Amino acid sequence: MSAPQFQRPTTAFQPAVAGGALAAAPRVRATPVERVTETMLPTVHGAFRAVAYRDELAGVDHMALVVDPPVGEAVPADGVLVRVHSECITGEAFGSVKCECGPQLDAALELIQGRGGVVVYLRGQEGRGIGLANKMRAYRLQEGGTDTLDANTLLGFPADARDYHAAAEILADLGIDRVRLLTNNPEKIAQLEGYGVCVASRESLLVGVRPENIGYLEAKRDRMNHQLPDEVAG
Repeated sequence: MSAPQFQRPTTAFQPAVAGGALAAAPRVRATPVERVTETMLPTVHGAFRAVAYRDELAGVDHMALVVDPPVGEAVPADGVLVRVHSECITGEAFGSVKCECGPQLDAALELIQGRGGVVVYLRGQEGRGIGLANKMRAYRLQEGGTDTLDANTLLGFPADARDYHAAAEILADLGIDRVRLLTNNPEKIAQLEGYGVCVASRESLLVGVRPENIGYLEAKRDRMNHQLPDEVAG
């Protein structure tokens, strides 16, 4: 097996001090994310180098699934293909169609398996950061006609409570500071850039659209500025 293309650096990660939406006041974590171990992980999408991290501040473990560029190809000049993916047990384990999270994860793994890159899987971010039980409470409100943002705020939470500092630390540990990001979410781009990751380009990831989640996707487009088509059709 060839040596990995994405190597951990010798210097510690530091938040950005210039550029990016959050750079003016970078948030510094009291406890860094630390690499625990790595191993090869065979999956239905192919084999990945799985790197496990412990996030003591959040009290969870995260994972980076890494694939080197195809043989004979260098890392593209515009950066490594990266998906930063938030845990969604309902969509990924139970096959819920109220969101597109499961299909997004599958599509990202397929793309990165073929082209090389990294899927950073962040745990502890269920329901845009409110947790599984509260996510079910939000779903109950949505049954009465409340949209996905207002359901979170009615429960006393931000519409999106996620923070991507751990993802930036993981990318820094892998020696990656310039990425092509698989996302529809401009806040994710802004946060990563604020934490020192150069998002050189964005690739949309529109998959898993169904009648059951049209309203959810439209709310993210219209109220959270997610970069989705004017007409989302399932």
